[in-house]
Amino acid sequence: MNNLSTYKSAKANSYLMNEIMNASPEKLLLKVYDYAIVNAEKKDMIKTNEAIQVLINALRYDNEEMSNISMRLFRLYQFCQDQMRKNNNEIVKKILTELRETWINAFNQNRN
Repeated sequence: MNNLSTYKSAKANSYLMNEIMNASPEKLLLKVYDYAIVNAEKKDMIKTNEAIQVLINALRYDNEEMSNISMRLFRLYQFCQDQMRKNNNEIVKKILTELRETWINAFNQNRN
């Protein structure tokens, strides 16, 4: 039985790795948000803050417009990390969910 569960786990990990490796940058960003939101719901401060750190590390400062947006997101992400440390996971979940929806809207507008 142990071999079967190991096989299923390896197969699931293989599927996940394939999905991540073939995902667009937009899809990857949404996956990070999903991971952060799920872990905020679970009140898992460490995993939520790790996901938020990934979002922070992805910020870009290439030009003035991007830099302004990135700085605002940076402050919001820091606020979320701080709120997770204070066990205010509901506000973090709300902020991240709203940001995720905003990104979806932005991606959809760029397609049109």
